[in-house]
Amino acid sequence: MGLYAVDKLIGQARQLAAEYRRAMGKPLPGISSEIAEHDAIRLLNLTPKTDHVGGYDAIDPERNNKRIQIKSRTIFDESKSGQRIGQVKLDQPWDSVVLVLMDEDYEPYEIYEAERDEIEAFMKKSSSSRAKRGALSVARFKIIGRLAWTQEDGLAPEVWDNQAE
Repeated sequence: MGLYAVDKLIGQARQLAAEYRRAMGKPLPGISSEIAEHDAIRLLNLTPKTDHVGGYDAIDPERNNKRIQIKSRTIFDESKSGQRIGQVKLDQPWDSVVLVLMDEDYEPYEIYEAERDEIEAFMKKSSSSRAKRGALSVARFKIIGRLAWTQEDGLAPEVWDNQAE
């Protein structure tokens, strides 16, 4: 299956997920992570991992094969606070985490990246039992990490300096 076919399938998955949520009033389970992984790999010029080792989803060949874990969150209501991302597990091999934020149509609008040492430092100093288990809010992840990509501007050169020329 060629790249065009995969892009077309992801586009159809976006439409299906958005329509399902509008019709059923709840998100279609598991779809946002698949869409986000595809988008992060495409938008950040990453390479999907080829081995079956857990902990990360892609590598960045331009940054010394950095192992990147991809997380997603679809934001349906900006006014709701306390939205969380999936658990970050420190017992797995990864170097950084990217968080793909998507709108109600499952289109990415921002991608943040946080380094492992930054996440570990926050987890160690936090008094929250959730944070100690690796459960972070979207707001906290944004504070810890850096904006890597936006829908308006594309890649942020100061973070993805391998892309700036």
